[in-house]
Amino acid sequence: MNYKPIIIVAGEPNSIFFELFFKIKKKEIKSPIILIGSKRLLIKQGKILKKKITFNTTNLLKVIKKKNNLEKINLIDVDFKQKKAFSKITAQSNKYISTCFDIAVKLLKNDVSDKLINGPISKKTFLKNKHNGITEYLADKTNTKKFAMIIYNKNLSVCPLTTHIPIKYVSKKVNNLEIINKVKLINNFWKKKFNKQVKIGVTGLNPHCESIDDFNEDKKIILPTIKNLKKLKYDIEGPFAADTIFLKKNRKRFDLIIGMYHDQVLTPIKTLFEYDAINITIGLPFIRVSPDHGPNETMLGKNKSNYLSLHNSIKFLDF
Repeated sequence: MNYKPIIIVAGEPNSIFFELFFKIKKKEIKSPIILIGSKRLLIKQGKILKKKITFNTTNLLKVIKKKNNLEKINLIDVDFKQKKAFSKITAQSNKYISTCFDIAVKLLKNDVSDKLINGPISKKTFLKNKHNGITEYLADKTNTKKFAMIIYNKNLSVCPLTTHIPIKYVSKKVNNLEIINKVKLINNFWKKKFNKQVKIGVTGLNPHCESIDDFNEDKKIILPTIKNLKKLKYDIEGPFAADTIFLKKNRKRFDLIIGMYHDQVLTPIKTLFEYDAINITIGLPFIRVSPDHGPNETMLGKNKSNYLSLHNSIKFLDF
């Protein structure tokens, strides 16, 4: 069987990514890997961590030409000049990260693969408030209008209707079209990836789905939208109070829970599964996956970081 390569953007150079990559059980992975990042930094950090891997140094044109005959691990070197193996995260890495993503997008557009992973990135430093997150950054780069972020675990997944925006803006973004678009994307993804219709639960926006205001988003927007989707034969229920939907007897009814804002669903999913979850962007011209954690500056060089989320990201795309 011919496996398409997995493209991996190393992400923030001063993160735990290379440490995690060293720890991956590469013998279990069938797909070739195209790693895009700094060779210089990979070697420097490897010496500190006392780790080493074998890779084939290549470039964009060679990979496009040999896309069906690649080595096990292929490194496209994007130089990043830094004296120390580990340092603080600054805007100096922005151009480096952007170049890595540009190379990845060119590979994807040239049909080298349709599978992308990015390592952890400091959104505040890299995005400079131009995008809410990497999900939106990649959607903009690929001119994608409809997309969704899923935090996936085989037992339960979640999707925030809104992503990295302040709470005070959330209610303005809750509307029937946004809910419908997310549900359609999720259902299509589940059918394509898992060959089944997804069972979806939806949280309300307000505590207990109640509001002291005359306008209650749960009754006026969310409930009617769910009723319409049920008429269209989607397997969907709600709205449910966010403080009880994640109780064991409730959550086991669903494959995925849609929440109205980021922490409403990411806090419980990370509490339940910790590192055993991955971040998936659907709706792009390719599948984008990333480990469900950040750069973790406090753990740099300590060789104690958990590689499970990165390993699960790679295994999810190993087909």
